[in-house]
Amino acid sequence: MAQKPSLPKGTRDFTPKELSRRKYIIRTIETHFERFGFEQIETPSLENLSTLMGKYGEEGDRLIFKILNSGDYLGKIDTASLANTTSTALTPQISSKALRYDLTVPFARFVVMNQNELVMPFKRYQIQPVWRADRPQKGRFREFFQCDADAIGSDSLVQEVEFIMLYDGVFNDLNISGTGIRINNRKILAGIADILQISDRLIDFTVSLDKLDKIGQDGVLNELNSKGFSADVVESIRPFLELSGDWKKQVVYLNELLGSSSIGKEGLEELSFVFEQVTQLGLKASELIFDITLARGLNYYTGTIIEVTAPKEVKIGSIGGGGRYDDLTAPFGLKNMSGVGISFGLDRIALVLEELELFPAALDQKVDAVVLNFGAQEMLKSLKLAQQLRERNLVIDCYPNAAKLQKQFKYVDKKNAAIAIMIGSQEMTEDRVVLKNMHSGEQKAYSCADLEGIQRFISA
Repeated sequence: MAQKPSLPKGTRDFTPKELSRRKYIIRTIETHFERFGFEQIETPSLENLSTLMGKYGEEGDRLIFKILNSGDYLGKIDTASLANTTSTALTPQISSKALRYDLTVPFARFVVMNQNELVMPFKRYQIQPVWRADRPQKGRFREFFQCDADAIGSDSLVQEVEFIMLYDGVFNDLNISGTGIRINNRKILAGIADILQISDRLIDFTVSLDKLDKIGQDGVLNELNSKGFSADVVESIRPFLELSGDWKKQVVYLNELLGSSSIGKEGLEELSFVFEQVTQLGLKASELIFDITLARGLNYYTGTIIEVTAPKEVKIGSIGGGGRYDDLTAPFGLKNMSGVGISFGLDRIALVLEELELFPAALDQKVDAVVLNFGAQEMLKSLKLAQQLRERNLVIDCYPNAAKLQKQFKYVDKKNAAIAIMIGSQEMTEDRVVLKNMHSGEQKAYSCADLEGIQRFISA
């Protein structure tokens, strides 16, 4: 008995309908990327393990899918070493490549390898799949597409402003209103760590802080406790977790609190610049929100950090995010190359559009008309007409067999086509074609030579 096929957890097949909807989102995002002057690149699915490791923090490194070396990957390891080593120590010996975890680190590698050919600042966009060994759940998959844009080679905060406007433009075109564009600045978080005298544990601090929306305030404080932060420090962090409201009032409060921290003050100035510029430009579909608890626990962010949340009526978490990095290319030998980038969560945006019923109805009607089959001679004439209509940019399908009309009409319905095209023996004799509107039931005959009239009926 044949084994029932299955998919690895966290991966999916896509039906034509699902793929059509995904492409609608991608086309909208691509349009805005190109309007803002970004150029498209692609990088390999595989990267050297050394390229990826150490770039995402300890938690991120654990989620990288490693690929076993080809051949007898254990052949060069002696039995004694194999028995006494840990999986972490063994991995570099049996794996030298991995599936990319995101598109940002491969982009940094790309910039370093192609720096002499690129015009700086270099603005690229990239839409490709990535892989993470994460626990699958709603809106979170092990294989998924990222839609990224980065601008590298300038430290101007104008780029952050542009990215926020780009986000808003995409969501406005997708008719998603009520998205929250939350921003913070890692320098502010560094300033808080500075005054609390925990700068040496900034990563531990921000990784815990970044879990606020998942485990709540008490969960964050308990985790900090479990990581060995003193009770005084943990209690001092509580007021920061409770900050909310008007961004200007929060900045005034933090300005006093961070008075002794130059990096914290710098972060507040950068944040204020972005807010003031975006306020002047105005957002259409989104709200810009200052969130001091936003940390995005990835090591490479050094300035502005951004996260986009879905409208409140959809419980799905973030649908995009990004931030400023100053040292992304340094591990590959290229220093002083500041940049900023964002990513759209394609899968989660699709879930938002589906839940809010925002996909255009036209996406489900991919076929304009279906040619019915009345026999070999009739079908040849029908195929000639179909070809002429395709040259007029109409989508024409042809039923391949001379089956019963009832079966053919069912096919037209299932293809969600508006029109059935019929050339039977009588129409052959009279050089005519009969068109039937599947929605209204209206039928009309045209001369086969009247392509204008046929096109008008199909397109009406």
